[in-house]
Amino acid sequence: MSISSAPQITTPFTAKSTASEVIEGVDLSGRRAIVTGANSGIGVETARALAANGAEVMLAVRRPVVGEQVAADLRKATGNDAIHVARLDVADLESVRVFTAAWRGPLHILINNAGIMMPPELERGIGGHEQQFATNYLGHFALALGMHHALADGNGARLVSVSSNAHLFSPVVFDDIDFRFRPYDALAAYGQSKTAGILLAVEAQRRWSGDGITANSLHPGAIATNLQRHTGGLRTPEPYRKTIEQGAATTVFLAASPLVEGVGGRYFEDVNEAPVVHARPTQPGVPGVATYALHPENAERLWELASEIVR
Repeated sequence: MSISSAPQITTPFTAKSTASEVIEGVDLSGRRAIVTGANSGIGVETARALAANGAEVMLAVRRPVVGEQVAADLRKATGNDAIHVARLDVADLESVRVFTAAWRGPLHILINNAGIMMPPELERGIGGHEQQFATNYLGHFALALGMHHALADGNGARLVSVSSNAHLFSPVVFDDIDFRFRPYDALAAYGQSKTAGILLAVEAQRRWSGDGITANSLHPGAIATNLQRHTGGLRTPEPYRKTIEQGAATTVFLAASPLVEGVGGRYFEDVNEAPVVHARPTQPGVPGVATYALHPENAERLWELASEIVR
């Protein structure tokens, strides 16, 4: 098996494009979306852009009290009253199960946006697995599985996995995902979890395209949010930083733009498909997705492993 050699997708948009700009004029009336981690940062902006274009949006959040205030602000800002809140903690498998069991009707857009980044100490989450892998990948994998039928009923639904260029720091180390034999490295663990998020989209595309579901992943860019609370704040050089509106652009583009209708199994950054690279770029701002993150055998192996964990 090999990585697709299909032509790389390019668009008129750039790193400076905003979420509103990339779906300007797109009518999302009648479309239903879920955005995880929509209490802050690019999750809020993602929800705002979708709602502003007419979508019904569910803010799937760990703290519903905060989510209700966000929802109220978004209803006022967008004029769209179809913005809802439900509790979802992707670090808790039971929370994911409760959320998916409560869902009724079709789903057109699932955005796996929530995550944690580089806790300094080794922590364990779902099934005793390393916390970043458990939260960033396993919880969202369980969510996608639980929403599969709703997505299939969506008649052209889209799954969007928010990854990171930090995936370039580590493949999924299948022989020691949980750092039981090697010393814990917070950045490597974060990178591994983000590689897993890309592989989720690759395998979902292969398995679910027959249901009319497309799945893609992305790097949002360097945006100052509370995601960096364990790292002392955003450290990316100023010229390569984005605003929250710019940071949500690639997510929103993949969720709703007609320019990627029927496109799946790809990785995007700066609202364009990223080139495949065989070594980590040595300078900031250079786009690229690692070969191991798109490899279909890795994607299938990880899916099978995760299925055993969350069943």
